[in-house]
Amino acid sequence: MRFWILLWRALRLACPFCGEGELFAWWFGMHDRCPKCGASFEREEGFFLGSIYINYGLTALVVAIAYPVLLFTETVPSAWLIGGTMTFAILFPAWFFRYARSLWLGMDQFLDPRRGEIGTGRSDGPKEK
Repeated sequence: MRFWILLWRALRLACPFCGEGELFAWWFGMHDRCPKCGASFEREEGFFLGSIYINYGLTALVVAIAYPVLLFTETVPSAWLIGGTMTFAILFPAWFFRYARSLWLGMDQFLDPRRGEIGTGRSDGPKEK
């Protein structure tokens, strides 16, 4: 049950601790702390580096599956397919950036919980500094 709550919070770009605060102030600008509960989002310098792997991995997976399928079924002309794939590989990561960070933060909270998580039945874990 706790997993689904944290996943839902991540997909809504909400604070994984309280579920009410917003993670982002604007498209690429993330709050340092939750505006509602005050929890810090970044544990250490470079914490969100893992979110790059989520973003890159999903982009590469979609392109690696879609390109050969569309190429061999000849659904889309080759020139359009190359242009469309390149456009997707550039625009999708920019759009998915926020979700990758949110999913990374939710996964971190699920696997290594910090004290103060509300509404998930789990409030133990190390105290936040």
